[in-house]
Amino acid sequence: MHRVELKKPDGRTLRLYSRRPIDGAITAPSPFAEPLNANPHLRWHPLRGEWITYAAYRQGRTFLPPPEYNPLAAMRDPANPTEVPQGDWDVAVFDNRFPSLSLQAHNPPSLHVPTMPSTGQCEVVVFTQDPSSSLGKLPLSHLELLLSVWGERTRELGALEHIQYVLPFENRGAEVGVTLHHPHGQIYAYPVVPPVPARMQQQAEHYHAERGRGPLQDLIRGELQDGTRLLYQGPHAVAFVPVCARYPYEVWVGPIEPVPTLADLDDAQRADLARAIKTVLMKYDGLWQRPFPYLMAWYQAPTDGQPHPEAHVHAEFYPPYRTPDRLKYLAGTELAAGFFAMDALPEDKAKELQAVQVDIEAVQ
Repeated sequence: MHRVELKKPDGRTLRLYSRRPIDGAITAPSPFAEPLNANPHLRWHPLRGEWITYAAYRQGRTFLPPPEYNPLAAMRDPANPTEVPQGDWDVAVFDNRFPSLSLQAHNPPSLHVPTMPSTGQCEVVVFTQDPSSSLGKLPLSHLELLLSVWGERTRELGALEHIQYVLPFENRGAEVGVTLHHPHGQIYAYPVVPPVPARMQQQAEHYHAERGRGPLQDLIRGELQDGTRLLYQGPHAVAFVPVCARYPYEVWVGPIEPVPTLADLDDAQRADLARAIKTVLMKYDGLWQRPFPYLMAWYQAPTDGQPHPEAHVHAEFYPPYRTPDRLKYLAGTELAAGFFAMDALPEDKAKELQAVQVDIEAVQ
């Protein structure tokens, strides 16, 4: 992996990664000349027992660019600078211009609920220079590089004093709220472990204390033995519709053996995870014969400096669709109570995805 780190005119950091050496003369463009000086803060929700971040300046962020906007053409026009430069690179990571979390956060307001600075980091990850591509269309070697990038950013962000959790994720498609359609994801580095991974971590700790292994390790073992919901099985990675899926077409991808974070993956695991990810995404697009919308979230161990033998890094894909013409919105019981009600069996949805034949070697 080759890497170059640059500074944008507004002070933000840009990191370029490639499978080949990167020209040392490359420079970092920016649509902005001056720093935003973002200062988000957290407020405590006393009824839910969780923090909420506030960043009102995000109302001015980029939203729905004009239809004629072409990010690749703009990238080639020096008079119209964008966030990423020309050059021979594969993946770009840069600080979000409008972050919900900031390492410079300070002086939160004094209110009748506890507050504190929303100390953290929000980064944008551009998967490829090709605006017409997607994560599932990338060659396997490109996906392996991206997994390495996620791992490196997890390690570097997690080493910062105030960072407790690092979450790489991707929203794909207008159906899940995406406004910029160039293939990209984000990385959030939090000052606390957020509620969802905190609950998962608590469950894993209890399970490991009782059995000496993590719950996902046993769940994967069960899926491999059953085989009904498997979408991909390799020597080091697996993809499946979980027996406990809360969404239609929900898929989990992870290493077979427990690894705490993306930074802890070895080369063989990364290579097999790339094959698993590509298989799943090609099946998604092949099932509906269109770009399939989803949220992909990577769950991993907290970055609190403590050992986490119970942790098992993995990605969870949440597509919003029930049928080609009907969106899956959260029902009242799901949104209000957090009690999910599924009207489709995971086994049936797994069969639909299993029936989609894909060739992951087709694009290399």
